[in-house]
Amino acid sequence: MGYAYGLLAAAIAAEVAGTTAMKYSEGFTRLWPSLGTLLGYLIAFTLLAQTLKTLSVGTAYAIWAGAGTAAVALISILFLGESGSLVKIAGIALIVAGVVVLNLGGAH
Repeated sequence: MGYAYGLLAAAIAAEVAGTTAMKYSEGFTRLWPSLGTLLGYLIAFTLLAQTLKTLSVGTAYAIWAGAGTAAVALISILFLGESGSLVKIAGIALIVAGVVVLNLGGAH
């Protein structure tokens, strides 16, 4: 089971990298960031598919989507010049809390 969570963490990292590259692709008009986006998502979906062999789809997708969303939001605030208001930080915290609550519900 730990291996599946490691794959899921790698899938999240690849998705976050792909999304960040998308910001720099300027609407897919710049070659290298566009290729980075495609590669990031290809790796992310491949690894996510592997985790679904072990983890339930609800659990895996909730973690993948929630953690990815929170990570991209933080990256945009810390490195891409977006505002980091208290409301945004609260929203990120709520996303993380939602993922935790879903996981506490078990994989039955």
